Amino acid sequence: MRTTIDKAGRLVIPKELRERIGLVPGEVDVRVEGATLRVEPLARDRLTERDGRLTVPPSGDALDDDRVQSLRDADQR
Repeated sequence: MRTTIDKAGRLVIPKELRERIGLVPGEVDVRVEGATLRVEPLARDRLTERDGRLTVPPSGDALDDDRVQSLRDADQR
């Protein structure tokens, strides 16, 4: 996905990507990894409420069935 950097050095992160990893307005952690910039939301120390339930804010790590199974398998060893 392409985006732009303006003259002031601000990078536009498309809404779809912000929503996918839970980026909200405020501070983020930005670091260089090789030729890559890594942008991560800062850990929030509070729970959020969604549909009447308390939830842990998203970390950006996707969990699918295979990943859950590998975590279970690792815990069994």
